[in-house]
Amino acid sequence: MSGAAGGESRAARATDPCQAREVLGIVGDKWSLLIVRNLSQGPRRFTELKRAVDGISQRMLTVTLRDLERDGILTRTVLNVMPPHVSYELTPMGRTLREATAPLLEWSITHLTHIDAARSAYDARPDTPPA
Repeated sequence: MSGAAGGESRAARATDPCQAREVLGIVGDKWSLLIVRNLSQGPRRFTELKRAVDGISQRMLTVTLRDLERDGILTRTVLNVMPPHVSYELTPMGRTLREATAPLLEWSITHLTHIDAARSAYDARPDTPPA
């Protein structure tokens, strides 16, 4: 996409708080946050990320890595060896995203058992509509 949506200037879009939803939609999804978390310990190869991010498909990992690279969150480095060696690493902006989201990820890990218990109790109620 070459121009701003609807003819708006880039500066006008940057100062519009509603435009944050576009970025939050990309960096706020579960796969992006888990990838950023895994890259916080340093560069990783695709297969290392695939093993580390439980439940992600190869296609979803590829799409998410591409989106994060496009947004400047990570860099992709290809070493010209046989077979090609591709690694991913957080950019300085990506490291600030990790710092900003670390409390949320830690909160989710800390409260996972409580959330599971609350869901079970909710689902067991007779007046609960099916999910």
